[in-house]
Amino acid sequence: MLRTHTCGELRLTDDNTTATLCGWVQTIRDKGGVLWIDLRDRYGITQLLLEDGQTAPELFTTARSLGREFVVKATGTVIERKSKNPNIPTGDIELKVTSLEVLNPAKLPPFLIEDETDGGDDLRMKYRYLDLRRNPVRRSLELRHRMAQQTRVYMDGQNFIEVETPVLIKSTPEGARDFVVPSRMNPGEFYALPQSPQTFKQLLMVSGFDRYYQIVKCFRDEDLRADRQPEFTQIDCEMSFVEQEDILNMFEGLVRHLFKAVKGIDMATVPRMTYADAMKFYGSDKPDTRFGMEFVELKGTFDTVDMTSGKGFGVFDSAELVVGINVPGCAHYTRKQLDELTDWIKRPQIGAKGLIYVRYNEDGTLKSSVDKFYSEADLKGWAAHFGAKPGDLMLILSGDAAKARKQLSELRLEMGSRLGLRDPNVFSTLWVLDFPLLEYGEEEQRWFAMHHPFTSPKPEDIPLLDTDLGAVRANAYDLVINGTEVGGGSIRIFNRDLQARMFSILGFSDEEAKAQFGFLMDAFEFGAPPHGGIAFGFDRLCSLFGGADSIRDFIAFPKNNSGRDVMIDSPSPISQAQLNELKIATVAK
Repeated sequence: MLRTHTCGELRLTDDNTTATLCGWVQTIRDKGGVLWIDLRDRYGITQLLLEDGQTAPELFTTARSLGREFVVKATGTVIERKSKNPNIPTGDIELKVTSLEVLNPAKLPPFLIEDETDGGDDLRMKYRYLDLRRNPVRRSLELRHRMAQQTRVYMDGQNFIEVETPVLIKSTPEGARDFVVPSRMNPGEFYALPQSPQTFKQLLMVSGFDRYYQIVKCFRDEDLRADRQPEFTQIDCEMSFVEQEDILNMFEGLVRHLFKAVKGIDMATVPRMTYADAMKFYGSDKPDTRFGMEFVELKGTFDTVDMTSGKGFGVFDSAELVVGINVPGCAHYTRKQLDELTDWIKRPQIGAKGLIYVRYNEDGTLKSSVDKFYSEADLKGWAAHFGAKPGDLMLILSGDAAKARKQLSELRLEMGSRLGLRDPNVFSTLWVLDFPLLEYGEEEQRWFAMHHPFTSPKPEDIPLLDTDLGAVRANAYDLVINGTEVGGGSIRIFNRDLQARMFSILGFSDEEAKAQFGFLMDAFEFGAPPHGGIAFGFDRLCSLFGGADSIRDFIAFPKNNSGRDVMIDSPSPISQAQLNELKIATVAK
């Protein structure tokens, strides 16, 4: 080894010992007779000391030739610092240099390699290998490492076996778009990169591997955002001879283990909520339950009460749904603040036509934007219905039920953020259960699987497949943390006849089903056990544990919002010779 210690290792207990360090020059402070160098590696920073009269002159010459990010090797004696730095673990000592060697010079980096950098996202992505030297990014990847490590600890302790599944597979029509790979040996035919190992893990259950998991790379050709990348990682899991309750208990155990081992947090039992209640009270199938502000209907689809009609207010009279939230302690909001909130909800991204407010003043009076139509007695009835107290503010939307719920969900989250109720260091977990099995695509005029085609209906709902497809509930479950879906799964269909029926409902002909999934249905005829599983978005889970909105800093080499790796300039054209080998015509630009 070129070094005896790392730059984060030496302490006062090493006083008067000789050490050799290697690393990158962080900063240089030259006071003439005394020169200090902060030397950094991924373990920390150690201060190097050169003193006039005690350090050889040639070492001063070498030190003064250094620049930021030069790679150097320094040998010296560990001494106690006169001016200590309590902000770093090595702050009690410094290395009095007796030998200094430049291992490699460096160009001036295009941005500051410090915790608070002056580099924008695009610049840091272009020089990602430099960005990875910064402490926040390094800590994110260290967190990811611990998460993977502790996942394996838990899964191994529960008798799961890690099995790798193929990366070159068959393209399937359901779900997101596939990334496809041409086959040179089979001209005109293509592999697909897996969106998940779904069918393979089900085949492993048929094979008798009753507890499987894999920390696996998956690929989806989708539009990108902060929590989505074209290639991403899942904790993929499957179990045989289980029911829904077994899956929930097993993987609640995993999540609680990760919180304890990685964050030092003892998580309580994860509460459960049906999909119907999530939509009713939060307008979302992944509600953020760190705070309240549950939906209250004044006229609606869930509740029979109608507290708005007969007053001549056409906006409410013509609405399918009138629904609102009670915002505690915000009756002091000024007209200017309420107008700004109205403008926010009317943005194209949200799409509301307006916002109704009711202030419940501290003196017990009520003031609203619809005083012309509703008396104080009416408003007091609303306040009682909302459970509002003096000092609270009621915010109300109306219109088409589905749209109004979605809009109010966004408003609820915005108010939670404005009031500081969405602390990233506070964690609220939730199981959401009993999703609809199917959703109808109006544009396509057909039914789609809400999860995937292999999800089993609730046993008691199977008769509804003949009478009311929209009412069939899936034997499916999602794990939500702080309003983010981090995992989803289901009990699977394991009977060939039921699986064939599901394909038929989804619009597959018998020939199409056989061509796409015949291998799976054939396997079901050789003794498939009851089975189910779940997959966690590992990148999302890491970003939540790290208190970040974006998953990018938890991926060593991420893509940008256009799906490009700007560091290596990919995707990129390939040569005509390669295209000829693959029997692919020249792609027009």
